Amino acid sequence: MRYLPKSDTERREMLNACGVQKMEDLFASIPSELRLGRSLNLPPGLSEYEIAGYFKDRAADAAVGYACFLGAGSYLHYRPVMVDTVVSRGEFLTSYTPYQAEISQGTLTSIFEFQTMLCQLTGMDVANASMYDGSTSVPEAAMMASRITGRDRVLVSRTVHPEYREVLRTYAANQRLTIEEFGYDPETGASALEDLAGKLDSSCAAVVVQSPNFFGVVEDLNRCADLAHSNGALLIHIFTEAVSLGLLQPCAGADIAAGELQSFAISPSFGGPYAGVIATRERYMRQLPGRLAGETKDSRGNRAFCLTLATREQHIRREKATSNICTNQALVALMATVFMAVYGKQGLRELAEQNLAKAHYLASRTKRRFSGPFFNEFVVRAGARSPEEVNQSLLERKIIGGLPLGRFYPELGDSMLLCATEMSRREDMDVLAEALAQ
Repeated sequence: MRYLPKSDTERREMLNACGVQKMEDLFASIPSELRLGRSLNLPPGLSEYEIAGYFKDRAADAAVGYACFLGAGSYLHYRPVMVDTVVSRGEFLTSYTPYQAEISQGTLTSIFEFQTMLCQLTGMDVANASMYDGSTSVPEAAMMASRITGRDRVLVSRTVHPEYREVLRTYAANQRLTIEEFGYDPETGASALEDLAGKLDSSCAAVVVQSPNFFGVVEDLNRCADLAHSNGALLIHIFTEAVSLGLLQPCAGADIAAGELQSFAISPSFGGPYAGVIATRERYMRQLPGRLAGETKDSRGNRAFCLTLATREQHIRREKATSNICTNQALVALMATVFMAVYGKQGLRELAEQNLAKAHYLASRTKRRFSGPFFNEFVVRAGARSPEEVNQSLLERKIIGGLPLGRFYPELGDSMLLCATEMSRREDMDVLAEALAQ
């Protein structure tokens, strides 16, 4: 198929078909002072195979073969081939919302399995059918805690992902929520529980703590829960690295778990789309935002699934809704579901152990900033050079370095956040360690 005439004869034929004499006649209704007066500065058109070749060449220029030690909420993990095979099926590649259970059993079944697996991972009783992403899960969890407690003050650790805290503040601005932060221990990198205890009172609805936190440090969630509960507040456990759930024991005292499942076979993709999640205790499930798929019996007594405990109107009537998030990341959440099914309980534990081992090998060759226990991320000092200079030198050796922390934590301007996953090779870790040592 030709989109532009290739010869003068073809041009004349097209103009005659349009009933005009020359090309300019097509624009006679546009005042001359508004016309460009020259041809667009664009190269000539390309055929389909030329376009495909162009993008292959550009892909070859875009970090192919680079090692990556950048984490901070978006992680490079292996994606099983089975994931794309399943989610590419026509039964799942649809934007249709599964309100009519009669024709949506496949989608509802996958959502139900997703919820079940998330409950097993987080130690909670019920999970919803995913949220937009981890950053929106945090304010939804905070608003949920406010509804449960009838309070309007939320304490958030500075070790929670800075962008998550920013989204929380954006939500809170028009939700009559007061957001206050408490600090972290400069030695361990964990939340400063003395600071938390001093700010807790009877007006606090929830305490928000991330573990592993933004510095990669594993928090003492049980102590955080004791402090929160002693003042009638709820504890919200946030996570960004879902693989850690394969190794770290769920906090028995947490009331709400919210986080991001990007690590479960969801490509980093320049920041999205991802799949967030909220899970909670059974006594709070009526306050869960979003959808909830439940198991029931059909008219013949067979196992069946449907959306339950919330009507459609709950999501579209703003004044009565638990949340104005009216959809969920079903297709992306399905990727996480397939990932969990492929790995299984033992496989996920082994994957987490591999992440732990590689990160600790890299840490053993560098100078850690904090002494607290960590999973697969940790903070290092860049040495005599700035973190940006170190990263630039690493790029020349086809290595993507860590995240400079000065942007979010001015007091850590000489430090960067490094991440090692199962995709990290020892030779690349050695090169990174040498660059930091120099």
